[in-house]
Amino acid sequence: MKKRVRKHLPNFITCANLFSGCIGIVLTFTSDYLIFASYAIFLSAIFDFFDGLASRVLQSYSGIGKDLDSLADMVSFGVLPSVILYEFYQQGPQLGVVSEYLPFVAFLIPVFSALRLAKFNNDTRQAESFIGLPTPANAILIASFPLILQQIPDVGKILFNPYILTVFVLIMCALLVAELPLMSLKFKNRDFNKNIYRYLLLLLSAILILFFKFAAVPVVIIFYITLSLIQFKLANDKVSG
Repeated sequence: MKKRVRKHLPNFITCANLFSGCIGIVLTFTSDYLIFASYAIFLSAIFDFFDGLASRVLQSYSGIGKDLDSLADMVSFGVLPSVILYEFYQQGPQLGVVSEYLPFVAFLIPVFSALRLAKFNNDTRQAESFIGLPTPANAILIASFPLILQQIPDVGKILFNPYILTVFVLIMCALLVAELPLMSLKFKNRDFNKNIYRYLLLLLSAILILFFKFAAVPVVIIFYITLSLIQFKLANDKVSG
């Protein structure tokens, strides 16, 4: 019985991630529920963290689990955030033909998310860190938009602007597949020196979210990318030196 639980528990948590993503997509069909769709992404991210943690703790690794994780992430962190962005396009100013076709740009997010996930599954360099922005980070950033809008209504002038949205989508698609070394938040040990950048990111994130709530999320993502680049730059300088 214990062996069966050990084998299937991580996959069960992954399926919960997928289920949450599917519910989130349904919630986007009604614009009044976009905030709950955002919460669905955050919930999926929690499941995504714990399925990996369960796999490591229980030492339950399998090819099926790896593929299932990518499929769940594709829905929760690829399709769901793109539908939220599509709804933002729909709520923006009507610009004739532009407003009719430009919203479909949002669905470049799942396309590049699929490329990102496929690269991750086949790139041996990403065993300890990431190459390109992880799909959960991109999805959490997009999930913060409806919540920021609720917190600061005036920001709608920016978030509903179709041209700004399009530039944002293109930038995020590029970051998903960029040859950009980014740290993983998986703690292999408790050594402070080896995890100093992870601790620093968590500390800064906690402080920013405490004071600025969801408006802090975009800043946290920028900090994540910046600290990662600093970490890998210093590590490379140390090796070359």
